[in-house]
Amino acid sequence: MNNKEILDKIKGGLIVSCQALKTEPLYDSYIMAKMAWAAYLGGAVGIRCNTVKDIKAIKEMVDLPVIAIIKEEYEDSDVYITPTMNEIDALVEIGCEIIATDATNRTRPDGKSFEEFFTEVRAKYPNQLFMADTSCFEEGKKAEELGFDLIGTTMAGYTPYTKGRALPDCELIKEYATKLNTPVIAEGGIWCPDDLLNAYEAGAYSAVVGTAITRPMDITKRFVKALEESK
Repeated sequence: MNNKEILDKIKGGLIVSCQALKTEPLYDSYIMAKMAWAAYLGGAVGIRCNTVKDIKAIKEMVDLPVIAIIKEEYEDSDVYITPTMNEIDALVEIGCEIIATDATNRTRPDGKSFEEFFTEVRAKYPNQLFMADTSCFEEGKKAEELGFDLIGTTMAGYTPYTKGRALPDCELIKEYATKLNTPVIAEGGIWCPDDLLNAYEAGAYSAVVGTAITRPMDITKRFVKALEESK
């Protein structure tokens, strides 16, 4: 698929995030690939996934566009979603359709600003599709100016200056959709079909759902918490 075909493929559909961290019971590339296959059979139009190993396994299992990331922590930065050129290079090498990176205002590893980092990335990979994981309108506006192909609400509520925002952040989705020209990916806090429909009504181009579908431990905790709070 060329870039237009990839963007057309995910438009108006459901992208399922299939990820598990080392601290989670489902941390296994085989399991993530099976999760992706289940999502595919359920009608997903794309998969968001983490780590080269998982992405390779998923791409062998399903023929869907992937939004690829590598979560990597560095001591000198709070940015952990595809934070440096090393992670970008690794994802380009395995042929990921879309690569997502943290696009917040926070300082990146080695003291680089978001603008400095992505200017280098875009110059190196002019034809790669990139998604900006943002938390507020100013970040999305900057991402558009820098040439991102998609703008996501992924980090809304997860930066110090956006904590407490209602999720999914339909206000931010609407602001992006009405004030910018870049397609908006709704991501974060979509727990039920109504949340998904509200995100689309606000102007989303596509939407990502993760925890509510692919993280049974967190889903269980949510039900248990409801029981505890009812006592």
